[in-house]
Amino acid sequence: MNLTLTVLPETYAVCRLDVGTALPEVIWRAPFCSVTQTAEELSLVLPEIYAEPHWQKEGGWRCLKVAGPLDFTLTGILAGLSQPLAEASISIFALSTYDTDYLMVAETNLKAATDLLRGIGCQI
Repeated sequence: MNLTLTVLPETYAVCRLDVGTALPEVIWRAPFCSVTQTAEELSLVLPEIYAEPHWQKEGGWRCLKVAGPLDFTLTGILAGLSQPLAEASISIFALSTYDTDYLMVAETNLKAATDLLRGIGCQI
């Protein structure tokens, strides 16, 4: 798989809040932040240092950014990255934006994940 990925320098948290929770303005200064709301929850992905202590959260995630922008007609990008990681029992949390995809792995799995992705032809 001929893709270039960048490991973002921060450690991230995946947070769950109640729908309608007011978000602190400081999160918009984060270098990477994702906010998703459904009828059941409000999910945030942001650098751990921005996560409030009282939020329900899972920390210790590292983020790999696929170089983009990726054309909407491309298929199989996430599948091509996630399948070998799943076969190696490396859990991921995936996010997509208009321009590209992001894979999050536990910090304890970062080296194994990047080694594996290099092994399938990715530049990191």
